[in-house]
Amino acid sequence: MQFHHHGYVSTDPRIHDAAGVGIDRPDELPENVDVLIVGTGPAGMITAAQLSQFPGITTRIVERRGERLAIGQADGIQARSVETFQAFGFAERIIAEAYRITEMAFWTPDPTDVTRIIRSARAVDDPTGISEFPHLIVNQARVLDYFAEVMAYSPTRMEPDFGYDFRRLVNTDEGEYPVTVTLVHTTGERAGQERVVHAKYVVGADGARSAVRESIGCTLAGDQARHAWGVMDVLAVTDFPDIRLKCAIQSESGGNILLIPREGGSLFRMYVDLGEVAADDNGAVRKTTIDEIIAKANGIIHPYTLDVKNVAWNSVYEVGHRLTDRFDDVLPAEIGTRMPRVFITGDACHTHSAKAGQGMNVSMQDGFNLAWKLGHVLEGRSPESLLGTYSAERQVIAKNLIDFDKTWSTLMATKSEDLEVPLEEFYTQTAEFPSGFMTQYPPSMLIGEATHQGLATGFPLGKRFKSAPVVRVADANPVQLGHHHRADGRWRVYAFADAAASGEASALSDWAQWIQTSPESPLLAHTPGGTDIDSVFDVKVVYQQEHTGVDLGRVPRAFLPITGPYELIDYEKLYATDPESDVFELRGIDRGGAVVVVRPDMYVAAVLPLTATAELAAFFRQMLLVLR
Repeated sequence: MQFHHHGYVSTDPRIHDAAGVGIDRPDELPENVDVLIVGTGPAGMITAAQLSQFPGITTRIVERRGERLAIGQADGIQARSVETFQAFGFAERIIAEAYRITEMAFWTPDPTDVTRIIRSARAVDDPTGISEFPHLIVNQARVLDYFAEVMAYSPTRMEPDFGYDFRRLVNTDEGEYPVTVTLVHTTGERAGQERVVHAKYVVGADGARSAVRESIGCTLAGDQARHAWGVMDVLAVTDFPDIRLKCAIQSESGGNILLIPREGGSLFRMYVDLGEVAADDNGAVRKTTIDEIIAKANGIIHPYTLDVKNVAWNSVYEVGHRLTDRFDDVLPAEIGTRMPRVFITGDACHTHSAKAGQGMNVSMQDGFNLAWKLGHVLEGRSPESLLGTYSAERQVIAKNLIDFDKTWSTLMATKSEDLEVPLEEFYTQTAEFPSGFMTQYPPSMLIGEATHQGLATGFPLGKRFKSAPVVRVADANPVQLGHHHRADGRWRVYAFADAAASGEASALSDWAQWIQTSPESPLLAHTPGGTDIDSVFDVKVVYQQEHTGVDLGRVPRAFLPITGPYELIDYEKLYATDPESDVFELRGIDRGGAVVVVRPDMYVAAVLPLTATAELAAFFRQMLLVLR
């Protein structure tokens, strides 16, 4: 963590100085805003947290509740989400309080007495070591709290505006703030009164019954819900031996339970199968009582028993697999003729079961994808055409999620003897998808062609940048390269050096000279005048030698940028290979060197030779404006 570069800091270094719109930020919701976010669920809060890092952008997030969420519905945190939390600065703290999944147990009917269940298999949660981050279980409310902290500590001093319900919006296509939004106070003396806000952009993160989605004419299409589940977070006494393991439990009667231990050592969640729902049920199943859910659970786990002492939260739900055909307000016939003004994220776009633990995780990636793009456009870094990539990229990802969840939900509800592949085998074989690492964006203005993919085979284009161990040259500290990617809206440019030593004439030294001095360099073309040279691009170098073989005094100045009001040297952009885990070998990087470009949301955007400077310049000119 760097925090003295703008002057001595003796207080909490996570709290940034107020800047821009954060100076004297009004408590009252302003009449005009750059971005209005509706809903403080995971998708809305990560969008707000990312936009809070842009001091010049007025972003407000409204919520119909009068206060923070106390008990969240979602709880599964996949490794990709923990990577994202690292970028926002709270991964270590949330890991410390969360429950960590390392194994999953599978229970099926005992062949000698099918009225009883027995443990039939165990599966390691991450058998291939897909990530250095763990798979966690933690209350959704705590995730929202951490994002709220990021917002409050940001230069913009952002806080949620509680007590506002969204009613309608109209895009007038006129003026600087063309979207007119009508809200209604839900709490306090002004409850029932309307409040009109004018926005440049609106983000609907208001859930499966999204009113923002309805306002732009989108509808969820797909399978209707025909299967019900009772879910309960409970404190209980039980003789079931795997109560602190994630379990898939199948009984002979066809009833199933997905058991999720929760954080804190005692709490656990059960998703209890309530069976098929008749077409004429008309929601009657939702009246199933907690006592009925507990009785059903006891029947499924026989011969074990469950004595529930306290119910923290419970619900009954029927969730179909449904998806919108677009994630913004641009109709198919309008594509290319106008840019979006209204976006929808998370459950407003896609609904599915909770069995694969994907809802909150995919929703957060929706918001992360959208937010930095809004930041770039509103700050004048990028043209509005950048915003059209949000729906194009995320709609396909949601479709893949729903297809996977259909398969997993079907298997969960299928008797073990009828399965073609044992449930535990499917769980391990498909681990990369639920972990959040199968997302791969296709070539576009943001993702380059795979012409040079062979130079860095371990960094597939369009997939998230997979971290690797390196050693920081200046202080000899072993670190994870990807952990220094912050959710600050900047692009990362990693120059993996050729074999020459630092200071010797080489492809790297030529590239460094170009990136620092050429008018075509992205650093010079796309960085606003009067700002630090690394305010848009974070350029790093990784040498093939061990850190003792890198002479810091002979490193090109491009990797030792001068920043801040005191014009201090940043020494934290120089890395060397870890002798025990050579990043060049781990990630298939050509010994002749390579350049790997990573988007602000941590996805690999381009892989190029060190000599392809013209291609690098052309790549960035597709989505960034020339500013000087």
